Amino acid sequence: QDILFQYDSKGNLPNWLQGTLLRNGPGIFTVGETTYNHWFDGMALMQSFTFQDGEVIYRSRYLRGDTYKDNMAANRIVVSEMGTMAYPDPGKNIISKAITFLNHTVPDFTDNCGNNFIRYGKDYYATSETNYIRKIDPMTLETQDKVDYQKYIAVNLATSHPHYDKEGNTYNMGTSIAEKGKTKYIFFKVPADSAGETAKASPAIKSLEVICSVPCRSLLSPSYYHSFGMTDNYFIFIEQPFKLDILKMATAYMRRVNWASCLKFFPKENTLIHVIDKKTGKEVDIKYYTNAMVVYHHVNAFEEDGHVIFDVIAYEDHSLYNMFYLNVLKEQSTSFTMCVPKCKRFALPTLDVGEDLVKLKYTTASAVKDKDGKLLCQPEVLCESVELPRINYDFNGRKYRFVYMTCVAMSAVATEIMKFDTETKEITKWREDNCWPSEPVFIPRPNGEGEDDGLVLTSVINSSPGESGFILVLDAKSFKEVARAYVNSELYMDMHGYFIPKAN
Repeated sequence: QDILFQYDSKGNLPNWLQGTLLRNGPGIFTVGETTYNHWFDGMALMQSFTFQDGEVIYRSRYLRGDTYKDNMAANRIVVSEMGTMAYPDPGKNIISKAITFLNHTVPDFTDNCGNNFIRYGKDYYATSETNYIRKIDPMTLETQDKVDYQKYIAVNLATSHPHYDKEGNTYNMGTSIAEKGKTKYIFFKVPADSAGETAKASPAIKSLEVICSVPCRSLLSPSYYHSFGMTDNYFIFIEQPFKLDILKMATAYMRRVNWASCLKFFPKENTLIHVIDKKTGKEVDIKYYTNAMVVYHHVNAFEEDGHVIFDVIAYEDHSLYNMFYLNVLKEQSTSFTMCVPKCKRFALPTLDVGEDLVKLKYTTASAVKDKDGKLLCQPEVLCESVELPRINYDFNGRKYRFVYMTCVAMSAVATEIMKFDTETKEITKWREDNCWPSEPVFIPRPNGEGEDDGLVLTSVINSSPGESGFILVLDAKSFKEVARAYVNSELYMDMHGYFIPKAN
């Protein structure tokens, strides 16, 4: 455990900034004489920045799940991750090795939940993309209950990027593999906690409701996805030709390859775009598709004039994952390259009204009917070399204007963050020498005026000699620095975060 206190050391934090920013990402990469192969695999380290009365409190704690405990007890990596297959100690007997083999044929996934945080009701969970999530105390970062989605819904995988509505309900989706001979994508809702304020109130996840499902186009090769879109009336799901081969996954351990090698991109296949009515649970009558692409992060989606518009960060191939192998990150090798991520806008007509189907004047996105009656959708490229998009979440599912993102050019690691205006295409950046900022998180000013009235928070790794990492606070309108608080300890590169207002 590592709890440090460091007060605002440059600038003045506004008194209205009250709450806790949670950050999640990998923090341990070596156990004994064994080392993880991939950065995503590292054991989860939770960090938090609590803002209170103009001061900042920093905390960090490792997620002490079963994976952490088993690895530490054995003093070696004994639980496999997506990019690192764990093999038993060579000194183990043949029975132990046989048990390990069987556990990997039908894998019981890791509970190393190091990607993001999810709120279900009044409870907060560390999450990755397996069927396990870990409840945590968001104030102390204590690891609490292990929760298996499969107790409530038949999914093997689930996203770490749910959506929340104004009533406090949470919406998410997961993949059900070969359940009763069918593989499908399931959308579900966890209602806002309605059991009252009592300490004995049942966890909201126990009230999970299945909304609908979408059949997978291949029984044993479901599409990989990291997020999805949501508007007031629709879910938007991209079934991309980046697929997990279940049969290869079952034999990966025997073939001495990692599970990530069972992910394959099919550049000659189309990407299917599913638009599902939230109320009826049925797909709209029109079928949409686009060229092959790989999407990890949706930016936002909204409805206007008979169209569903959604923005995503899209790649032309799956090279991003390979950029995060630790040997690549350490060598900063130029022999490994990734394609440029582009922020793309799609516009899907929900009414069939002739040949020129997209009727919106502010986008060049198109949708053309093919000979089978399906719509081939081509996007507008809004900007390039960006990732980890965040918005003013009060505008989630609504027409919006501003996105806050990291800037990634020749490297997978960000050296800048930016504010992007989707209307004017104006870009405003923050950077500082020897600094690596994290995902920028927007915090709205209470009773603020305008979409960008608020602050942007980012934790920054600082490699300048004699200087510490810091939490940076920017004015969202001008993108100028308001304050920074140095942390008298090493900050770690992380993935995603969640801000909890003090009132919550």
